Amino acid sequence: MTTLLAIDASSSACSVALWQDGVVTAERCEAPRQHTQLMMPMIETLLADAQLTLKDLDALAYGHGPGSFTGLRIAAGTIQGLAFGLEVPVIGVSTLAALALQAHRHHHARFVLPMLDARMGELYTGAYRVATSAEGEVEVSQLLPEQVVAPGLVELPQELREHDWLAIGSGLVMHDALPEALRASIVQRLEAPQPDAEDMVILAAQAFARGEAVAAVEAQPVYLRNEVAWR
Repeated sequence: MTTLLAIDASSSACSVALWQDGVVTAERCEAPRQHTQLMMPMIETLLADAQLTLKDLDALAYGHGPGSFTGLRIAAGTIQGLAFGLEVPVIGVSTLAALALQAHRHHHARFVLPMLDARMGELYTGAYRVATSAEGEVEVSQLLPEQVVAPGLVELPQELREHDWLAIGSGLVMHDALPEALRASIVQRLEAPQPDAEDMVILAAQAFARGEAVAAVEAQPVYLRNEVAWR
């Protein structure tokens, strides 16, 4: 039986999730600037409820970004520290891919545009197709590279514009600044949802099955805006 733990601190929410051979349990709370205080107690509670300990885990996963610079460092640091001690591999999961999966699970969306507020008048965004395979497994496919970009410069290739797109995430506060052609392709908007470890643990389990887990030393945040993070 495969057992994975995933955490996310990329937004104002703090979330943890457990995968036990296809069964997912999760805990989430709105916790601005409290991630460092709440993360470990939430992990301990989730494991205790499942009658597990950290030593029962086969791998650890975390939301690697994009998102809050501080939150991404907290998640990567927490997972890296645990993974070194447990001698288990780690899996970084895109917050944008997790939002795409969330849109599919809750709203049956097939074509998803995750949009996170990157501050400074820019968005973190990408484009995804989400479908269910013949075996019943949900597959999240990246159609466009993840990027940080001004809303007025977000665009879809011509061949993708014919689809009905669901846009999700905090970046939708800038919806009116998106190009008119893109707005015409968006048939549903969900501004409130945030990335969640519950979706990440599903994606992490798929990555683990594909052999994509890496050593703890490789746990790194993905900022997309690296020059700003360096400053």
